[in-house]
Amino acid sequence: MNQNPKSSSRRRFIGNTAGMAMLGAIGAGSLLSSCTSRRTEYRTPAFPDIAPDGPLLKAGLIGCGGRGTGAASNFINAGPNLELTALGDVFQHRIDSCRESLRNRHGVEIADKNCFVGFDAYKQVIDSGVDIILCAAPPHFRPMHFEAAVQARKHCFLEKPVAVDPWGSRSVMATGKMAESAGLSVVAGTQYRHMRDYVAAFDMVKNGAIGDIVSANCYYNIGMLWHVNRQPGWSDMEAMVRNWLNWCWLSGDHIVEQHIHQIDVLNWFFEKYPAKATGFGGRHHRPTGDQFDFFSIDFVFDDGRHYHSMCRQINGCTNYVGQWLYGTKGYTNCQNQIFDYDGNLIWEYDYPVEGTGSEMSRVAVNPYDQEIINLVTAIRTNNPVNEAQNVASSTLVGIMGRESAYTGRDVTWTEMMESGMRLGPREYVMGPVDIKPEPPVPGTAPGA
Repeated sequence: MNQNPKSSSRRRFIGNTAGMAMLGAIGAGSLLSSCTSRRTEYRTPAFPDIAPDGPLLKAGLIGCGGRGTGAASNFINAGPNLELTALGDVFQHRIDSCRESLRNRHGVEIADKNCFVGFDAYKQVIDSGVDIILCAAPPHFRPMHFEAAVQARKHCFLEKPVAVDPWGSRSVMATGKMAESAGLSVVAGTQYRHMRDYVAAFDMVKNGAIGDIVSANCYYNIGMLWHVNRQPGWSDMEAMVRNWLNWCWLSGDHIVEQHIHQIDVLNWFFEKYPAKATGFGGRHHRPTGDQFDFFSIDFVFDDGRHYHSMCRQINGCTNYVGQWLYGTKGYTNCQNQIFDYDGNLIWEYDYPVEGTGSEMSRVAVNPYDQEIINLVTAIRTNNPVNEAQNVASSTLVGIMGRESAYTGRDVTWTEMMESGMRLGPREYVMGPVDIKPEPPVPGTAPGA
Protein backbone atom coordinates (compact mmCIF):
# COMPACT_ATOMS: atom_id res chain seq x y z
CA MET A 1 0.00 0.00 0.00
CA ASN A 2 1.60 3.28 -1.12
CA GLN A 3 1.60 5.93 1.57
CA ASN A 4 3.28 8.73 -0.38
CA PRO A 5 1.44 11.84 0.87
CA LYS A 6 1.20 13.18 -2.69
CA SER A 7 -0.69 10.12 -3.85
CA SER A 8 -4.45 9.76 -3.63
CA SER A 9 -3.95 6.07 -2.80
CA ARG A 10 -2.89 7.16 0.68
CA ARG A 11 -6.47 8.36 1.27
CA ARG A 12 -4.91 10.93 3.58
CA PHE A 13 -8.02 13.02 3.16
CA ILE A 14 -11.05 11.85 3.97
CA GLY A 15 -14.10 12.74 1.99
CA ASN A 16 -16.02 9.66 0.98
CA THR A 17 -18.99 8.08 2.71
CA ALA A 18 -17.74 4.56 3.24
CA GLY A 19 -18.45 4.90 6.93
CA MET A 20 -22.13 5.80 6.65
CA ALA A 21 -23.61 2.34 7.28
CA MET A 22 -21.61 1.94 10.48
CA LEU A 23 -22.38 5.54 11.44
CA GLY A 24 -26.09 4.81 11.26
CA ALA A 25 -25.69 1.89 13.64
CA ILE A 26 -23.75 4.01 16.14
CA GLY A 27 -25.68 7.28 16.24
CA ALA A 28 -23.38 10.26 15.68
CA GLY A 29 -25.38 12.80 17.63
CA SER A 30 -25.15 10.95 20.91
CA LEU A 31 -21.37 10.74 20.53
CA LEU A 32 -20.81 14.40 19.68
CA SER A 33 -22.59 15.76 22.72
CA SER A 34 -23.74 14.06 25.89
CA CYS A 35 -23.88 16.96 28.34
CA THR A 36 -26.02 16.76 31.46
CA SER A 37 -26.95 19.56 33.84
CA ARG A 38 -24.62 20.43 36.71
CA ARG A 39 -27.60 21.66 38.71
CA THR A 40 -28.29 18.17 40.02
CA GLU A 41 -25.64 17.06 42.49
CA TYR A 42 -23.47 14.34 41.04
CA ARG A 43 -21.48 11.64 42.80
CA THR A 44 -19.37 9.07 41.03
CA PRO A 45 -19.35 5.53 42.40
CA ALA A 46 -16.57 4.44 44.75
CA PHE A 47 -13.96 2.03 43.41
CA PRO A 48 -13.25 -1.22 45.27
CA ASP A 49 -9.70 -1.86 46.45
CA ILE A 50 -9.92 -5.44 45.21
CA ALA A 51 -12.41 -7.36 43.11
CA PRO A 52 -14.89 -9.55 45.01
CA ASP A 53 -14.46 -13.30 45.14
CA GLY A 54 -16.51 -15.49 42.87
CA PRO A 55 -16.35 -18.34 40.39
CA LEU A 56 -13.06 -18.84 38.57
CA LEU A 57 -12.47 -16.36 35.73
CA LYS A 58 -9.84 -17.16 33.12
CA ALA A 59 -8.17 -14.57 30.92
CA GLY A 60 -6.22 -14.75 27.68
CA LEU A 61 -3.70 -12.12 26.60
CA ILE A 62 -3.38 -10.95 22.98
CA GLY A 63 -0.15 -9.00 22.56
CA CYS A 64 2.71 -10.00 24.88
CA GLY A 65 4.89 -6.88 24.75
CA GLY A 66 5.56 -4.63 27.71
CA ARG A 67 2.03 -3.26 28.12
CA GLY A 68 0.47 -6.65 27.50
CA THR A 69 2.70 -8.29 30.09
CA GLY A 70 1.75 -5.50 32.48
CA ALA A 71 -1.96 -6.06 31.81
CA ALA A 72 -1.49 -9.76 32.56
CA SER A 73 0.06 -8.87 35.93
CA ASN A 74 -2.76 -6.41 36.62
CA PHE A 75 -5.29 -9.18 36.01
CA ILE A 76 -3.51 -11.52 38.42
CA ASN A 77 -3.37 -8.73 41.02
CA ALA A 78 -7.03 -7.77 40.69
CA GLY A 79 -8.59 -10.25 43.11
CA PRO A 80 -9.11 -13.87 44.12
CA ASN A 81 -9.83 -16.81 41.85
CA LEU A 82 -8.41 -15.25 38.69
CA GLU A 83 -6.19 -17.19 36.29
CA LEU A 84 -4.27 -16.13 33.21
CA THR A 85 -4.26 -19.21 31.00
CA ALA A 86 -3.43 -18.26 27.39
CA LEU A 87 -0.99 -16.05 25.49
CA GLY A 88 -0.89 -14.96 21.86
CA ASP A 89 1.58 -12.83 19.90
CA VAL A 90 3.04 -12.51 16.42
CA PHE A 91 6.52 -13.24 17.80
CA GLN A 92 7.68 -16.20 19.88
CA HIS A 93 10.28 -14.12 21.73
CA ARG A 94 7.57 -11.89 23.16
CA ILE A 95 5.65 -14.89 24.43
CA ASP A 96 8.85 -16.24 25.98
CA SER A 97 9.57 -12.92 27.70
CA CYS A 98 5.99 -12.63 28.97
CA ARG A 99 6.01 -16.19 30.35
CA GLU A 100 9.29 -15.55 32.15
CA SER A 101 7.95 -12.35 33.71
CA LEU A 102 4.75 -14.04 34.91
CA ARG A 103 6.73 -16.97 36.29
CA ASN A 104 9.19 -14.75 38.17
CA ARG A 105 6.71 -12.18 39.47
CA HIS A 106 3.66 -14.32 40.19
CA GLY A 107 4.69 -17.97 40.04
CA VAL A 108 2.30 -18.39 37.09
CA GLU A 109 3.16 -20.96 34.45
CA ILE A 110 1.37 -20.83 31.08
CA ALA A 111 1.18 -24.24 29.41
CA ASP A 112 2.88 -24.65 26.03
CA LYS A 113 -0.42 -25.78 24.51
CA ASN A 114 -1.95 -22.40 25.41
CA CYS A 115 0.76 -20.26 23.82
CA PHE A 116 -0.02 -19.26 20.24
CA VAL A 117 2.19 -17.53 17.66
CA GLY A 118 1.29 -15.67 14.48
CA PHE A 119 -1.16 -13.12 13.13
CA ASP A 120 -4.02 -15.58 13.77
CA ALA A 121 -2.95 -16.29 17.36
CA TYR A 122 -5.77 -14.09 18.65
CA LYS A 123 -8.34 -16.58 17.34
CA GLN A 124 -6.71 -19.42 19.24
CA VAL A 125 -6.53 -17.39 22.45
CA ILE A 126 -10.23 -16.54 22.16
CA ASP A 127 -11.09 -20.20 21.54
CA SER A 128 -8.96 -21.51 24.44
CA GLY A 129 -11.72 -21.56 27.05
CA VAL A 130 -11.17 -18.12 28.58
CA ASP A 131 -13.79 -15.70 29.90
CA ILE A 132 -11.91 -12.43 29.45
CA ILE A 133 -9.67 -11.16 26.65
CA LEU A 134 -6.90 -8.67 27.38
CA CYS A 135 -6.32 -6.82 24.07
CA ALA A 136 -2.82 -5.30 24.04
CA ALA A 137 -1.40 -5.87 20.55
CA PRO A 138 -0.39 -2.81 18.47
CA PRO A 139 -3.43 -0.53 18.05
CA HIS A 140 -3.94 -1.28 14.35
CA PHE A 141 -5.16 -4.75 15.28
CA ARG A 142 -7.48 -3.72 18.12
CA PRO A 143 -10.73 -3.43 16.11
CA MET A 144 -10.25 -6.91 14.62
CA HIS A 145 -9.37 -8.52 17.95
CA PHE A 146 -12.19 -6.79 19.82
CA GLU A 147 -14.81 -7.80 17.27
CA ALA A 148 -13.71 -11.43 17.34
CA ALA A 149 -13.75 -11.48 21.15
CA VAL A 150 -17.24 -9.99 21.41
CA GLN A 151 -18.58 -12.31 18.74
CA ALA A 152 -17.31 -15.14 20.96
CA ARG A 153 -19.08 -13.53 23.97
CA LYS A 154 -15.94 -12.63 25.88
CA HIS A 155 -15.57 -9.72 28.30
CA CYS A 156 -12.72 -7.43 27.23
CA PHE A 157 -10.00 -5.14 28.44
CA LEU A 158 -8.94 -2.79 25.60
CA GLU A 159 -5.59 -1.07 25.88
CA LYS A 160 -5.61 2.43 24.42
CA PRO A 161 -5.79 3.61 21.70
CA VAL A 162 -8.32 1.31 20.09
CA ALA A 163 -7.70 2.21 16.43
CA VAL A 164 -5.44 4.14 14.08
CA ASP A 165 -8.00 5.39 11.56
CA PRO A 166 -11.66 6.42 11.30
CA TRP A 167 -12.71 3.00 10.01
CA GLY A 168 -11.22 1.29 13.05
CA SER A 169 -12.68 3.77 15.53
CA ARG A 170 -16.16 3.28 14.14
CA SER A 171 -15.66 -0.49 14.15
CA VAL A 172 -14.89 -0.38 17.88
CA MET A 173 -17.96 1.81 18.48
CA ALA A 174 -20.16 -0.69 16.67
CA THR A 175 -18.59 -3.69 18.42
CA GLY A 176 -19.08 -1.88 21.72
CA LYS A 177 -22.80 -1.70 20.99
CA MET A 178 -22.77 -5.44 20.29
CA ALA A 179 -21.05 -6.04 23.64
CA GLU A 180 -23.62 -3.90 25.42
CA SER A 181 -26.49 -5.84 23.85
CA ALA A 182 -24.85 -9.10 24.93
CA GLY A 183 -24.41 -7.94 28.54
CA LEU A 184 -20.62 -8.05 28.28
CA SER A 185 -18.30 -5.74 30.21
CA VAL A 186 -15.62 -3.71 28.43
CA VAL A 187 -13.01 -1.61 30.24
CA ALA A 188 -10.42 0.54 28.48
CA GLY A 189 -6.83 1.48 29.28
CA THR A 190 -7.60 5.19 29.65
CA GLN A 191 -6.52 4.89 33.25
CA TYR A 192 -7.20 8.43 34.46
CA ARG A 193 -10.90 7.51 34.53
CA HIS A 194 -9.90 4.83 37.07
CA MET A 195 -7.83 7.09 39.33
CA ARG A 196 -9.55 8.22 42.49
CA ASP A 197 -8.08 11.72 42.55
CA TYR A 198 -9.19 12.40 38.95
CA VAL A 199 -12.64 11.02 39.73
CA ALA A 200 -12.89 13.27 42.80
CA ALA A 201 -11.84 16.29 40.71
CA PHE A 202 -14.51 15.39 38.15
CA ASP A 203 -17.03 15.29 41.01
CA MET A 204 -16.03 18.81 42.03
CA VAL A 205 -16.19 20.21 38.50
CA LYS A 206 -19.46 18.46 37.76
CA ASN A 207 -20.96 20.05 40.87
CA GLY A 208 -19.88 23.56 39.88
CA ALA A 209 -16.57 24.13 41.71
CA ILE A 210 -15.06 26.09 38.80
CA GLY A 211 -18.36 27.38 37.42
CA ASP A 212 -19.19 26.82 33.77
CA ILE A 213 -16.33 25.30 31.78
CA VAL A 214 -14.86 27.80 29.32
CA SER A 215 -11.65 26.34 27.85
CA ALA A 216 -8.74 23.98 28.49
CA ASN A 217 -5.17 23.03 27.60
CA CYS A 218 -3.53 19.61 27.55
CA TYR A 219 0.09 18.57 27.12
CA TYR A 220 2.16 15.45 26.49
CA ASN A 221 5.63 16.85 25.92
CA ILE A 222 8.38 14.28 26.52
CA GLY A 223 11.56 12.92 24.97
CA MET A 224 11.76 10.30 22.28
CA LEU A 225 10.52 6.82 23.08
CA TRP A 226 11.98 3.58 21.77
CA HIS A 227 12.59 2.51 18.21
CA VAL A 228 13.89 -0.69 16.61
CA ASN A 229 16.27 -0.52 13.68
CA ARG A 230 15.71 -2.96 10.86
CA GLN A 231 17.98 -6.00 10.88
CA PRO A 232 19.23 -8.11 7.96
CA GLY A 233 16.77 -10.84 7.07
CA TRP A 234 13.68 -9.05 8.34
CA SER A 235 10.85 -8.60 5.89
CA ASP A 236 9.04 -5.27 5.60
CA MET A 237 6.22 -6.58 7.79
CA GLU A 238 8.50 -7.96 10.49
CA ALA A 239 10.53 -4.74 10.63
CA MET A 240 7.38 -2.64 10.92
CA VAL A 241 5.62 -4.74 13.55
CA ARG A 242 8.79 -4.91 15.67
CA ASN A 243 9.02 -1.11 15.36
CA TRP A 244 5.26 -0.53 15.53
CA LEU A 245 5.43 2.56 17.75
CA ASN A 246 6.96 4.58 14.89
CA TRP A 247 4.56 3.70 12.07
CA CYS A 248 1.28 5.54 11.72
CA TRP A 249 -0.60 2.53 10.35
CA LEU A 250 0.34 0.50 13.44
CA SER A 251 0.28 3.07 16.28
CA GLY A 252 -1.74 6.01 14.97
CA ASP A 253 1.17 8.43 15.63
CA HIS A 254 1.92 9.68 19.13
CA ILE A 255 -0.97 12.14 19.30
CA VAL A 256 -3.22 9.06 19.15
CA GLU A 257 -1.07 6.38 20.79
CA GLN A 258 0.09 8.42 23.78
CA HIS A 259 -1.60 11.82 23.97
CA ILE A 260 -5.03 10.13 23.94
CA HIS A 261 -4.75 10.16 27.76
CA GLN A 262 -4.93 13.94 28.11
CA ILE A 263 -7.38 14.31 25.22
CA ASP A 264 -9.63 11.77 26.90
CA VAL A 265 -9.47 13.60 30.24
CA LEU A 266 -10.69 16.82 28.64
CA ASN A 267 -13.41 15.06 26.66
CA TRP A 268 -14.52 13.43 29.92
CA PHE A 269 -14.63 16.71 31.86
CA PHE A 270 -16.33 18.62 29.03
CA GLU A 271 -18.73 15.67 28.64
CA LYS A 272 -18.67 15.94 24.88
CA TYR A 273 -16.32 15.65 21.90
CA PRO A 274 -14.90 18.44 19.71
CA ALA A 275 -16.58 19.14 16.38
CA LYS A 276 -13.48 20.40 14.54
CA ALA A 277 -9.68 20.35 14.67
CA THR A 278 -7.23 22.87 13.25
CA GLY A 279 -3.61 21.88 13.72
CA PHE A 280 -0.05 21.60 12.58
CA GLY A 281 2.98 19.46 13.32
CA GLY A 282 6.28 18.34 11.92
CA ARG A 283 9.24 16.00 12.00
CA HIS A 284 12.86 16.85 12.74
CA HIS A 285 14.49 14.03 14.74
CA ARG A 286 12.63 10.72 14.50
CA PRO A 287 15.05 8.18 12.94
CA THR A 288 12.55 5.54 11.76
CA GLY A 289 8.97 5.20 10.57
CA ASP A 290 6.74 7.88 9.07
CA GLN A 291 5.42 9.90 12.03
CA PHE A 292 5.67 13.49 13.24
CA ASP A 293 7.74 14.63 16.22
CA PHE A 294 5.22 17.22 17.45
CA PHE A 295 1.62 18.36 17.12
CA SER A 296 -0.27 21.51 18.09
CA ILE A 297 -4.05 21.26 17.70
CA ASP A 298 -6.92 23.66 18.38
CA PHE A 299 -10.03 21.61 19.09
CA VAL A 300 -13.37 23.41 18.79
CA PHE A 301 -16.72 22.26 20.17
CA ASP A 302 -20.05 22.78 18.46
CA ASP A 303 -20.89 25.48 21.04
CA GLY A 304 -17.75 27.52 20.21
CA ARG A 305 -15.59 26.53 23.19
CA HIS A 306 -11.99 25.50 22.52
CA TYR A 307 -9.22 23.43 24.01
CA HIS A 308 -5.62 23.36 22.89
CA SER A 309 -3.64 20.13 22.63
CA MET A 310 0.15 20.05 22.48
CA CYS A 311 2.35 16.95 22.28
CA ARG A 312 6.00 16.40 21.42
CA GLN A 313 8.59 13.61 21.50
CA ILE A 314 11.97 15.35 21.15
CA ASN A 315 14.95 14.96 23.46
CA GLY A 316 16.55 17.97 25.14
CA CYS A 317 13.35 20.01 25.48
CA THR A 318 11.19 21.09 28.42
CA ASN A 319 8.87 18.25 29.37
CA TYR A 320 5.38 18.45 30.81
CA VAL A 321 2.43 16.04 30.90
CA GLY A 322 -0.90 17.27 32.20
CA GLN A 323 -4.03 19.27 31.57
CA TRP A 324 -5.72 22.44 32.85
CA LEU A 325 -9.42 23.18 32.71
CA TYR A 326 -10.73 26.75 33.05
CA GLY A 327 -14.18 27.81 34.22
CA THR A 328 -16.02 31.03 35.02
CA LYS A 329 -15.08 30.77 38.73
CA GLY A 330 -11.71 29.02 38.75
CA TYR A 331 -9.47 26.41 37.20
CA THR A 332 -8.19 22.89 37.91
CA ASN A 333 -5.50 20.45 36.90
CA CYS A 334 -8.29 17.83 36.68
CA GLN A 335 -6.44 15.71 39.22
CA ASN A 336 -6.07 17.04 42.73
CA GLN A 337 -6.28 20.85 42.91
CA ILE A 338 -8.73 23.67 42.17
CA PHE A 339 -7.80 27.38 42.27
CA ASP A 340 -9.69 30.64 42.04
CA TYR A 341 -8.47 33.41 39.75
CA ASP A 342 -6.62 35.11 42.58
CA GLY A 343 -4.42 32.03 42.77
CA ASN A 344 -5.93 30.71 45.99
CA LEU A 345 -6.14 26.94 46.43
CA ILE A 346 -9.82 26.27 47.07
CA TRP A 347 -9.81 22.46 46.95
CA GLU A 348 -7.19 19.74 47.19
CA TYR A 349 -7.69 16.01 47.02
CA ASP A 350 -7.20 14.38 50.41
CA TYR A 351 -4.90 11.45 49.75
CA PRO A 352 -5.15 8.73 52.39
CA VAL A 353 -1.77 7.92 53.91
CA GLU A 354 -0.28 5.19 56.02
CA GLY A 355 2.63 5.23 58.43
CA THR A 356 4.07 8.15 60.40
CA GLY A 357 6.87 10.66 60.00
CA SER A 358 9.37 9.85 57.27
CA GLU A 359 7.63 6.51 56.74
CA MET A 360 4.36 8.11 55.61
CA SER A 361 3.23 7.21 52.10
CA ARG A 362 0.14 7.59 49.99
CA VAL A 363 -2.22 4.67 49.90
CA ALA A 364 -3.70 4.20 46.44
CA VAL A 365 -4.51 1.31 44.17
CA ASN A 366 -2.31 1.18 41.09
CA PRO A 367 -4.60 2.58 38.34
CA TYR A 368 -3.61 -0.23 35.98
CA ASP A 369 -4.74 -2.71 38.63
CA GLN A 370 -7.85 -0.60 39.24
CA GLU A 371 -8.91 -0.92 35.62
CA ILE A 372 -8.99 -4.69 35.91
CA ILE A 373 -10.47 -4.63 39.42
CA ASN A 374 -13.36 -2.60 38.03
CA LEU A 375 -13.77 -5.00 35.11
CA VAL A 376 -13.84 -8.12 37.31
CA THR A 377 -16.15 -6.40 39.80
CA ALA A 378 -18.60 -5.56 37.02
CA ILE A 379 -18.59 -9.17 35.83
CA ARG A 380 -18.97 -10.73 39.28
CA THR A 381 -21.68 -8.35 40.47
CA ASN A 382 -23.58 -8.62 37.17
CA ASN A 383 -23.42 -4.84 36.68
CA PRO A 384 -21.89 -4.54 33.19
CA VAL A 385 -19.71 -1.56 32.33
CA ASN A 386 -18.86 -0.54 28.79
CA GLU A 387 -16.15 2.01 28.02
CA ALA A 388 -15.89 1.21 24.31
CA GLN A 389 -17.69 4.36 23.12
CA ASN A 390 -15.60 6.70 25.26
CA VAL A 391 -12.23 5.28 24.28
CA ALA A 392 -13.17 4.93 20.59
CA SER A 393 -14.44 8.52 20.50
CA SER A 394 -11.33 9.93 22.18
CA THR A 395 -9.23 7.88 19.77
CA LEU A 396 -11.14 9.45 16.89
CA VAL A 397 -10.60 12.96 18.32
CA GLY A 398 -6.85 12.29 18.29
CA ILE A 399 -7.09 11.03 14.70
CA MET A 400 -9.04 14.16 13.76
CA GLY A 401 -6.23 16.32 15.13
CA ARG A 402 -3.58 14.19 13.44
CA GLU A 403 -5.28 14.43 10.07
CA SER A 404 -5.57 18.21 10.36
CA ALA A 405 -1.83 18.45 11.05
CA TYR A 406 -0.94 15.97 8.32
CA THR A 407 -3.03 17.70 5.66
CA GLY A 408 -2.88 21.34 6.76
CA ARG A 409 -6.68 21.52 6.65
CA ASP A 410 -9.49 21.92 9.13
CA VAL A 411 -10.99 18.49 9.81
CA THR A 412 -14.42 17.95 11.32
CA TRP A 413 -15.93 15.20 13.45
CA THR A 414 -18.55 14.63 10.76
CA GLU A 415 -15.83 14.02 8.17
CA MET A 416 -14.18 11.51 10.47
CA MET A 417 -17.46 9.69 11.07
CA GLU A 418 -18.05 9.49 7.31
CA SER A 419 -14.48 8.82 6.19
CA GLY A 420 -13.46 5.65 4.42
CA MET A 421 -9.80 6.02 5.52
CA ARG A 422 -8.37 2.66 6.53
CA LEU A 423 -4.60 2.53 7.04
CA GLY A 424 -2.28 -0.41 6.53
CA PRO A 425 -2.27 -3.57 4.44
CA ARG A 426 -5.28 -5.86 4.21
CA GLU A 427 -3.26 -9.07 4.49
CA TYR A 428 -0.93 -9.86 7.36
CA VAL A 429 2.01 -11.96 6.21
CA MET A 430 5.75 -11.71 6.82
CA GLY A 431 6.66 -10.26 3.46
CA PRO A 432 6.76 -6.99 1.50
CA VAL A 433 4.60 -4.03 2.55
CA ASP A 434 4.19 -1.11 0.16
CA ILE A 435 4.36 1.64 2.79
CA LYS A 436 7.37 3.93 2.68
CA PRO A 437 9.04 5.86 5.53
CA GLU A 438 7.78 9.20 4.18
CA PRO A 439 6.11 11.56 6.66
CA PRO A 440 3.12 13.55 5.42
CA VAL A 441 3.62 16.99 3.88
CA PRO A 442 0.87 19.46 4.86
CA GLY A 443 -0.77 21.17 1.90
CA THR A 444 -0.23 18.28 -0.50
CA ALA A 445 -3.24 16.10 0.36
CA PRO A 446 -5.93 15.62 -2.31
CA GLY A 447 -8.22 18.63 -2.30
CA ALA A 448 -5.78 20.85 -0.41
